[in-house]
Amino acid sequence: MRRGVSPVAKWSRSRLAAGPGAVLVLVYGILALAASARSLVQILRDFSAAPVAYSLSGFAAVVYVVATVALVIPGSVWRRVATVTISIELIGVIVVGLLSVVVPALHVSPFGRDATVWSWFGAGYGLVPLVLPVLGLLWIRRVERSGAR
Repeated sequence: MRRGVSPVAKWSRSRLAAGPGAVLVLVYGILALAASARSLVQILRDFSAAPVAYSLSGFAAVVYVVATVALVIPGSVWRRVATVTISIELIGVIVVGLLSVVVPALHVSPFGRDATVWSWFGAGYGLVPLVLPVLGLLWIRRVERSGAR
């Protein structure tokens, strides 16, 4: 270890969280907080009203929290966790988005109280849930190709 660099400072430097990755981590963190708050309110308010939607909101919140943590912590294991988690996020957004469009019974407003973060491809969140995993996976790929972590 170089002189003057504390172990904490060295540990906290993840290539995934550097440069443009810092913005990615920030957006994931904000989405993690928003999805967690939304799901908590939905589940505590009236879980029986829409148990599937509220469970999906809770699942999405966990996905965003894990993705945020995995992007921040350095190491190949955490990079793999980030890749898997963000891939699950992308699949979830596409599947839930398609279901909310194709299945008439699921036609809730993306801004309605029974919507999930992923309903209508994340329209209630400005489509960020649809774009973010694509950017996240591209960023991870770029960092991996650079060969450094």
